[in-house]
Amino acid sequence: MKPGPYHIQPRCAALRSRRRAARGIPVRVIASSVRKGNILEIDGRLYAVISAESFFPGKGTPTTQIDMRRISDGVKTTQRYKTTEQVERAHVEDRPYTFLYEDGDGFHFMNKENYDQIAVSKDVLGDQAVYLQPEMECMLSVFEGNAVAIDLPQRVTLQVVETQAVVKGQTASSSYKPAMLSNGVKTLVPPHIEAGTRIVVMTADGAYCERAKD
Repeated sequence: MKPGPYHIQPRCAALRSRRRAARGIPVRVIASSVRKGNILEIDGRLYAVISAESFFPGKGTPTTQIDMRRISDGVKTTQRYKTTEQVERAHVEDRPYTFLYEDGDGFHFMNKENYDQIAVSKDVLGDQAVYLQPEMECMLSVFEGNAVAIDLPQRVTLQVVETQAVVKGQTASSSYKPAMLSNGVKTLVPPHIEAGTRIVVMTADGAYCERAKD
């Protein structure tokens, strides 16, 4: 049996999208498919997606909230769309880079394959900057030669430089105590962790994971 048009159209649409992306032409996608690091084109301006979250209420229309940063001036904005509403996603290249150093121009990274270097602004890194370490490998989203988004490793090892003693009478659920890490971030650690201990934390929020094994 010869396949009907409905068998061909989805494949053709996907092929057209890939060709448009390869040429750097924005591709129309549904809002619920947008992810952190995507670049959207809205009213002729480019926005880097900081976060995207979809909501599916028991009643009412499912929506997707997208927090963005306008690339031209760094202004942050929030837009809410129906999950099936279409938006224009610009083509970016995701490449691995190694962190080198920081100076007045930003944070400098190097592509190990071709040794090209690129500076990432503080606006792009945001709160993640405190977790950068020399030789750390990160994934940069590059658009027209500019880094517009970055993904750090999910976990990083840091040293506890200061922590308080456990208060007697604490229950198991409240036994974590405050601690200061070597990068200046404050977090909560188990009572057995002492100053000088190396621990593994999440780069997303600084949450304690485990005691470092090294």
